[in-house]
Amino acid sequence: MDNTKSIEPSDFSSPLLSTESQGYGEEKREKGTWLVPPRLILSTLVAVSGSYVFGSAVGYSSPAQTGIMDDLNLGVAEYSLFGSILTIGAMVGAVISGRIADYAGRRVAMGFSEIFCILGWFAIAFSKVGWWLYVGRLLVGCGMGLLSYVVPVYVAEITPKNLRGALTTIHQLLGLFFIPESPRWLAKFGHWERSESVLQRLRGMNTDVSQEATEIRDFTEALQQQTEANIIALFQLQYLKSLTVGVGLMILQQFGGVNGIAFYASSIFISAGFSGSIGTIAMVIVQIPMTTLGVLLMDKSGRRPLLLISASGTCLGCFFAALSFFLQDLHKWKEFSPILALVGVLVYTGSFSLGMGGIPWVIMSEIFPINVKGSAGSLVTLVSWLCSWIVSYAFNFLMNWSSSGTFFIFSSICGFTILFVAKLVPETKGRTLEEVQASLNPNST
Repeated sequence: MDNTKSIEPSDFSSPLLSTESQGYGEEKREKGTWLVPPRLILSTLVAVSGSYVFGSAVGYSSPAQTGIMDDLNLGVAEYSLFGSILTIGAMVGAVISGRIADYAGRRVAMGFSEIFCILGWFAIAFSKVGWWLYVGRLLVGCGMGLLSYVVPVYVAEITPKNLRGALTTIHQLLGLFFIPESPRWLAKFGHWERSESVLQRLRGMNTDVSQEATEIRDFTEALQQQTEANIIALFQLQYLKSLTVGVGLMILQQFGGVNGIAFYASSIFISAGFSGSIGTIAMVIVQIPMTTLGVLLMDKSGRRPLLLISASGTCLGCFFAALSFFLQDLHKWKEFSPILALVGVLVYTGSFSLGMGGIPWVIMSEIFPINVKGSAGSLVTLVSWLCSWIVSYAFNFLMNWSSSGTFFIFSSICGFTILFVAKLVPETKGRTLEEVQASLNPNST
């Protein structure tokens, strides 16, 4: 019988552990100004630079579609395979991501991901036949599967609670040599002195980190009295809420149509009677400031409000796009319907960038205890990329079936996302990882 004391949320709200000076507490306050240690900024920027690989791989297939199909004589089905095989590789990466990150470390996992991406892009760049495209796209996908798990987990584990959301959402190889390993990962394997030393460097050398280090150590020691959970063990009642939130957000994020729209944006605009190149450029122009706004608001407004606004916007954007194609089918408002499609896609893109793009990954990195984080992260990431493959492969066929129907389906799923967030997703803003995990998994320790 396990007599281990269960850690309750109240254990982490005592004066000792919940003060603003909790170890580093938050940023160092000096002369009335909040300062972030340079080591923390460097480590975060190096880690999230992997998002450039992620974004370029996802967006590459949209403007390149016509050229690749013409140069290599690919049909719709063959190009759909090229676009969607990225997600198959990502599923492979997702399966191994948790284990590599847990046993080799977060830095090593990021290094592996970049090797996959470099090899994949070389294969795509020098391909002369279709199957080399598939191999390259598959390798890039493997790297993305690793990145999509390990980057938010690493950043969440090294940042203080009131910066965690913003820094986790701003998702190459050389820089990895200059950043430290996660202090929570070091603590998990009993490297207490290294863990506290890394924490000290991340929080600033003049900051007292003793309280935060003690909290990490106490929580980790309690978790270590249990065996490492595997995928099957995750389906115990004690992890049910975390699993439901993590998996549910990923399913709804992908079935809302994001990768179908991102992979094939150019063809969507052309089908709507609008310029593919202008539409794609407009998407980027909208995406950058909205992503920046989401980063700035993440730790001020909280995760839930941004998710609700974001999901509402994606629902409205898909509805506008669906209405545009519906009007085309009826041969009504022919001059107005292409503009409506552009507005719909831009509203969707901006809204998704505000919250639904990054926040599910932030929450995934926050809600699972360290003894199940590897298995849970692999499962959640695998589910995400499986759903992404379904959408990205089926999208062209759905559009051939009914363009308006496709976007009405996406709009309905985005509408359901609003209800899911309102009823089930917890607010994690301003809480330490240990507080969040103890509240969601009260019997896990």
